[in-house]
Amino acid sequence: MDPAQQQLAATLDALDLAFVDEEPFTAGGCTYCYGEENFAELSGPPHLVSEDMVSAVAFEVPDHWDDFPRLYRRLTPRILRAAATGRLHVGAIASRLLQAAWTTWPPGQADALRAFWPTWWRATLHTHPEAAPVPARDVLSLITVATGTLRPWLDIWTSTWTASADAHLAEFVDDVLFEGEITDLSMGFHEEYHATAELLPWLLTDIRDRIAEPRLDDPEYLDFLLTDALANRPGTP
Repeated sequence: MDPAQQQLAATLDALDLAFVDEEPFTAGGCTYCYGEENFAELSGPPHLVSEDMVSAVAFEVPDHWDDFPRLYRRLTPRILRAAATGRLHVGAIASRLLQAAWTTWPPGQADALRAFWPTWWRATLHTHPEAAPVPARDVLSLITVATGTLRPWLDIWTSTWTASADAHLAEFVDDVLFEGEITDLSMGFHEEYHATAELLPWLLTDIRDRIAEPRLDDPEYLDFLLTDALANRPGTP
């Protein structure tokens, strides 16, 4: 296992430890969708909750649960471990973390999450796309929305000079240039973070010399990108 993956494994273990002292909890919620046996399972030790119920909590709308923030908090280490290892689609995870107000959780828990974000991101960039459990774009979207900031993660990408990081970069750039998506690109299940204003200049300056992309050598295409991005800027009438 390479150092980045070792660090990710250690950070996931630390995340488990940060949440191990959760107080007893009685789960409840929509009795049309879930039975008493489901609530009993969710009320028990988090490490014994089935993968199916972890997935249900990860993606179910919050109003299906009596105390969504507390329930989501208890299962966050399970949810993030499953996401980071590719067993759970990242989907709405960042949006649900915001709805559960993760930055207000007990300091040890919130700090464990803050340590997890850069570790997961670096592990992703150090793993070639074909072997990565989650595409770089999906990881970037999740951590950007969860933290409310994009630039630090772009800076890490800029400073990661590896073949795997560049392979992710080529895949990512090709993806966001398709049909000019980058000119109006929002991240998150509910499109909480509009990324174009930071992402496009980064692509055209910071990492331009690391990608072979003919479209970015075409003055007409560049003019289209910049004009369209300006037109789609939030607040533009």
